[in-house]
Amino acid sequence: MTENTLEGVLSAGGDIVELLRNQQTGPNAYPGVPAEYSNWRSEQIAWVDTCVLFNQSFHMVDLEVSGPDAFAMLNHLGINSFKGFIPDRAKQFVPVTPDGYVIGDVILFYLEENRFNLVGRAPAIEWVEFHAQSGKWNCTAVRDERTAARPDPQNRKSFRFQLQGPNAMKTLEKALGQTPPDLKFFHMTTMTIAGKTVRALRHGMAGQPGYELFGPFADHDVVRQALIDAGKDFGLTLVGGRTYSSNTLESGWIPSPLPAVYTGEALKPYREWLTANSYEAKASIGGSFVPDSVEGYYLTPWDLGYGPFVKFDHDFIGREALEKMANQPHRKKVTLALDSADVVRVMSSSLQKGDRAKYIEFPSAVYSMHPYDSVLVDGKIVGVSTWVGYSANEGKMLTLAMLDEEHAVPGTVVTLLWGEPDGGTRKPTVERHVQTEIKAIVSPVPYSEVARDSYADSWRTRQPA
Repeated sequence: MTENTLEGVLSAGGDIVELLRNQQTGPNAYPGVPAEYSNWRSEQIAWVDTCVLFNQSFHMVDLEVSGPDAFAMLNHLGINSFKGFIPDRAKQFVPVTPDGYVIGDVILFYLEENRFNLVGRAPAIEWVEFHAQSGKWNCTAVRDERTAARPDPQNRKSFRFQLQGPNAMKTLEKALGQTPPDLKFFHMTTMTIAGKTVRALRHGMAGQPGYELFGPFADHDVVRQALIDAGKDFGLTLVGGRTYSSNTLESGWIPSPLPAVYTGEALKPYREWLTANSYEAKASIGGSFVPDSVEGYYLTPWDLGYGPFVKFDHDFIGREALEKMANQPHRKKVTLALDSADVVRVMSSSLQKGDRAKYIEFPSAVYSMHPYDSVLVDGKIVGVSTWVGYSANEGKMLTLAMLDEEHAVPGTVVTLLWGEPDGGTRKPTVERHVQTEIKAIVSPVPYSEVARDSYADSWRTRQPA
């Protein structure tokens, strides 16, 4: 019986696009921390000026994969090369469907021989979990559910912190009582903080240097307090849930590809394995982009900037499809800097009666789990915007988008179609509104003030009359 599965939900739900666009779920929640510790403006600015502590202990799924076939299975599921991949290393792990479309991405930690940990949003983790339970591989997968989807939110297996910013290394040095090891990017080591053993990954978010620190959840409070105490002289700022989701606008990582699993006969067994309460069954889509079928939302590795990850040095699910795509034109990931006057115009519509544009929330204006807005040139769709919000560091409203290559040149003027058609969908995060157009300038990823200034003249000279 498939009633309590994703396949059952889809069979009963009619048109898949309409189902996902009208889901009753809003954007991903960031539980376990206050919305703001101080205020989101100061919290954003701190990751550029001093340093911040992100608490990632609650909002992501962890999956431990272990056993003799763990390496071989993960190698078979990812587009990434595993050549030279050894313990105390990590990588951004990207699985695709047999048709070559992205299921999701997570960070894959190689903890020790035959033992791995995957951390991130659920779709990629569930794909791995499904294959680990298939009986084809001699390995086991143990899931540690995110706080928002578990009955015992304070009983997680691990804590996970991000220490980021110009003063991150000074803070870590004081917490350790010695100079931190000089690690290469995505290399790991073991440290001792306040008498507790902590694993450390050299990492970076929001375009700033730093470490990801993790260990047993029982040590959460002790290690956190030690880092806070160590950072007092270096401007350490705690980041709340409201601020956290906006950091990706500056780092350039797109966190929201819709898992490309809703169609295709080859994926039917997977949809029958996923429950009616799974991430995929509850996922919501928002925005102005409405394709004819759900496949219009599917993304390739190149769309997301993962083209360099695709390595044909191993056999993996989706390889044949990606080989056919490799030499075809690809959309390119960019940042769109929205015209401030147009943003103010949209916001000012809330201060009137009658027609109003879709409300713009600060700092993150994302109102669904998977935002997709149309990007236009001369009224024609040339790409999609997937994440939108405000950067106090840049003083700009930014979006992360994927454009046809000919329009992805920095300095190009495009239009973001803001708001949903026909007054908006039935999602509870959507009020009645009218669509409106916002001018934007194509900019690099990651976005920076230097890049903005470099294209200022282009922006001024290429404005439509």
